[in-house]
Amino acid sequence: MTPHRPDVAIRVESPTEARNPRTEDIDRLSTLDLLRLINSEDRLVPDAVSAVLPELARAADLAVGALRAGGRVHYVGAGTSGRLATLDAAELVPTFDAPADWFVAHHAGGTEALVNAVENVEDQGASGAAEIRDHATARDLVVGVTASGRTPFVLAALAQARQLGAGTVLVSNNPLAPVVDVDVLIAVDTGPEVIAGSTRMKAGSSQKLVLTSFSTAVMVRLGRTYSNLMVSMRATNAKLRGRTVRILREATGLAEQECTTALTDAGGDLKVALVHLLSGAPTAKAAEALAVAQGHVRQALSLLSPGATG
Repeated sequence: MTPHRPDVAIRVESPTEARNPRTEDIDRLSTLDLLRLINSEDRLVPDAVSAVLPELARAADLAVGALRAGGRVHYVGAGTSGRLATLDAAELVPTFDAPADWFVAHHAGGTEALVNAVENVEDQGASGAAEIRDHATARDLVVGVTASGRTPFVLAALAQARQLGAGTVLVSNNPLAPVVDVDVLIAVDTGPEVIAGSTRMKAGSSQKLVLTSFSTAVMVRLGRTYSNLMVSMRATNAKLRGRTVRILREATGLAEQECTTALTDAGGDLKVALVHLLSGAPTAKAAEALAVAQGHVRQALSLLSPGATG
């Protein structure tokens, strides 16, 4: 029997803190049925992200502009949000061979708080401001991530970024939060969680989608891919070295031995080998074209064979 609840409206500061009427009996369900209920709620997340794609595109364009101007992208978050942001920044180096300082994560409580819950660090606004004051410049973009839209560590970091003249983006799951002075506000309305206040669930899933989509779009715009292939990846182990040859074969349709030889001649540089194989230009010319094209394979091909972009 569902416990009686008084007919009193309880004010919440964020939809993620509200009780979800669809899951009130979750503790009475079988394991399979409660998992089905969680899954049905998770299916709402992609549509919530879809609704903010125009704002996400604006944020990605700001990031591209900042990186092209020699700036960096700073992620700022606490708890689940900070961990997801840290994960996204870390994965860009091996996936796209992005310079290690392109994306910098600032997590409330530092490294210790990534693996253990550290109390009260998200409320330390002064620490958030200091992180940006000490590490950011006017050329940078600062992206705050917070489910509630109210986390002091994040909001203070964004305010400090504004003072520096840096670009600012706020990703939240609270359309009800007070308006924050940022260049782009991305408010993903994922609604009440399966378990009230457990923002590692739908809110966290949406933040993962937003951050991964954001950073991937930035990498594609900066020429770190060719078609949908990871041609800027770092081959740091046997698995990845095998993948580079497979990527060359996929992109060119050539035999394994020819691709392996080209990769060796290019000193292991996948992009140089790819441009050489697609254009027929010598390896040295392929490298020069890529340098002029700032790493964009299609632009390099166009320089070597005007009118043909691969």
